[in-house]
Amino acid sequence: MRLGALLGPVTGNSPANFLAEQARTLAGEGFDSLWAAQALGRGFMLTDPFVALGVAAAAAEDVELGTAVVQAPLYHPMDLAHRVFSLQQVCGERLVLGLGAGSTASDFNVLSRSFETRFEDFRVIVDALREAFESGGSDATNLSPWPSVQGGPPLFLGTWGRGVERAAREFHGWIASAHYRTEEQVVAGLHRYRRAGGGRAVVSTIQLPAGTDLGELRDRLARFAEAGFDDAVVLILPGGPEPGAVQRLVEG
Repeated sequence: MRLGALLGPVTGNSPANFLAEQARTLAGEGFDSLWAAQALGRGFMLTDPFVALGVAAAAAEDVELGTAVVQAPLYHPMDLAHRVFSLQQVCGERLVLGLGAGSTASDFNVLSRSFETRFEDFRVIVDALREAFESGGSDATNLSPWPSVQGGPPLFLGTWGRGVERAAREFHGWIASAHYRTEEQVVAGLHRYRRAGGGRAVVSTIQLPAGTDLGELRDRLARFAEAGFDDAVVLILPGGPEPGAVQRLVEG
């Protein structure tokens, strides 16, 4: 099982080059991938995921980069496509685009978007996004993407419930957040995903606060690996364990 890490969170005391240094440190310690999350209006601030990954791409050249996840209904589809193409120009083939419909009303309130219609909006936006990736968009709104980025990156779906089977059928991979669900729920979701023929599976947002027991974490990561997850993505919180100590838990 590969091990990745979510970038951030940046605090008020963080230096201006914090994200770049964090990306270099994590890559240097052997993490296979770096990810950026999205949250708005929740009493704290996260760096825009496209900015965060652009910084990470320039600072660390040999790791995969992904969004976990971008809430597609917060964007006009062509705006989102343009942002993705632009990030691809920096990341190259290292980019994975994790998309979700959103789960928190505050994110939508900040941007005056409809939380109630997010699932239908998500379907419409993803269809338009795929068209933009393949052809640049419609005749009237074609982005004329550079040949090197046309086709777009692999699309992963961050979802639960009935969306797990959809991730298996319609996307390149599934991102399962471990933040609000038990280990048993996460593994049960993976079994459903595999039965539906799903490909790559990522368990994300494994939070590591101050006082994290590395022995317990080793066992938890081992259980996710044994269940069949391809990747685990941790979030090392301020005061949490050293990145190198976490990475060594999955060596061998």
